[in-house]
Amino acid sequence: MKRVGVIILGTVLLVVGIALLVLPGPGLLLVLAGLVTLASEFPKLERYVDPVRDRAVKAAEDSVSSPVRIAFSVAAGLGLIAAGVVWGTVTWVPLHGWSTGTSLILSGLVLLGLLGWSYRNVRERSGTGG
Repeated sequence: MKRVGVIILGTVLLVVGIALLVLPGPGLLLVLAGLVTLASEFPKLERYVDPVRDRAVKAAEDSVSSPVRIAFSVAAGLGLIAAGVVWGTVTWVPLHGWSTGTSLILSGLVLLGLLGWSYRNVRERSGTGG
């Protein structure tokens, strides 16, 4: 049962991560989470974990490399949350309802959380953290 659960979770994370590579959201980090999860059951996938981890960390660092990028990332996160509220409450938008709205809100919260995590880690590595 546990193995099936791990495989399902890893596959969902991987598929959602791949979708988020072209949609707004932390695609590489979810692809990484999916690969790490699946590699616990399929050791041959381990060889893909380190290259994806390196690219995900680089993307996270790039997202907080300047105040302008941080501002745009925060605006994108807040925009996703606002869009989620609109999709949850306004009936004339396509695919309206709280299922769509909740996914947009969660995407915005994940984006803001990962932005904060990236900012803190970059500051700690550069020695400017508190």
